[in-house]
Amino acid sequence: MAIPQKRICLSPPHMSGYEQEYVSDAFASNWIAPLGPHVDAFEAGIAKYVGSGAAAALCSGTAAIHLALKCAGVRRGDWVFCSSLTFAASANPILYEGALPVFVDSEPQSWNMSPVALEKAFLDAKRKARLPRAVIVVNLYGQSADMDPILTLCADYGATVIEDAAESLGATYKGNASGTLGKFGMFSFNGNKIITTSGGGMLISDDVEAINKARFWATQARDPARHYQHSEIGYNYRLSNIAAAIGRGQLCVLPDRIKKRRKIFAHYYSELARFAGVEFMPEAAYGQSNRWLTTLTIDPDIAKLTVNDLMDALADEEIESRPVWKPLHLQPIFADYPYYTHGVGESVSDRLFENGICLPSGSSLTETEQGRVIQVIKDCLEHRDKEQVGFFYGSNGGNSHWLNKEAVLGATSTN
Repeated sequence: MAIPQKRICLSPPHMSGYEQEYVSDAFASNWIAPLGPHVDAFEAGIAKYVGSGAAAALCSGTAAIHLALKCAGVRRGDWVFCSSLTFAASANPILYEGALPVFVDSEPQSWNMSPVALEKAFLDAKRKARLPRAVIVVNLYGQSADMDPILTLCADYGATVIEDAAESLGATYKGNASGTLGKFGMFSFNGNKIITTSGGGMLISDDVEAINKARFWATQARDPARHYQHSEIGYNYRLSNIAAAIGRGQLCVLPDRIKKRRKIFAHYYSELARFAGVEFMPEAAYGQSNRWLTTLTIDPDIAKLTVNDLMDALADEEIESRPVWKPLHLQPIFADYPYYTHGVGESVSDRLFENGICLPSGSSLTETEQGRVIQVIKDCLEHRDKEQVGFFYGSNGGNSHWLNKEAVLGATSTN
């Protein structure tokens, strides 16, 4: 009886050991309830690491985007531009405030927001007298968008820039930390991110007053009174002292985590880039990606293989993979909102979704485990032409098995 193989996950949490020290301190001091010294220290640590003026630790990255929109003055009926190739959490907070999203395509050079598409959206908005209050720029899969032209356009049209850097903590843009280029930035510490607090997020800005206001909203907007008094709507958005303690331990090893993920990407690239039809997410010359997830596209016309075929083969070997994000303009909940493409009749986001795949990239991934992943992919790519003469019926520990087409048909036919 074959021994089941250990499942390889896409991006599991990776504890360093330092977390236990900080968590033990929280228990010993009985700072278990929300807020506490580890929250303050975690905020200060993130702000120092990225070079931001202030930071507010929150229960999720989604909460950080929501409060950034409120700080930007977004109100009901306002328009907000947003990257389309991203997770729904990037845009859901727009609807929380009763505002209206407009989606912007990606560019092929970085897979992030296209300045060309963004300019189209601004010009159309100006003609229709509905300029956006804010623009949410997503830094996808660990890489910054090309911020200079985006910042110039947003400044020309008076829109506040919110950087969704949920996936790009530790990445850089022209020597600046990802998340610090816009008026507001945010990071996610969800369980699959490069560092985690189990669940959590951080809002950053050089506007200290705005961050203080965000903290106020995040703690139920309680007025400074002896009794419980509230003059504004608030939210239960603050990060707990225990979660922040975990975050402090994770922050200690962030440079190592980035180094490991970049090494994982480099190994995938060295083994798979030679195959026709395979294209990895490029690293733009203007910065450095943290390579949160290694992502690539497969041209089915050239490779004679679809991403769904590959995902099925990986799943058969207990290997988790994911498609590239389904663009928000294709999501049912956002289907009625405007969308601006990079080129005429060319949606880069659609193509990346149709042909893109995310491979296991966790910093705890071993060389042996990565070798398993690579072997399955090689088996699929190297034998793609055999579909003309045979049937691929699976692999066992990376050893592919093929049957002659005539033998299969002969064995299954009846007289």
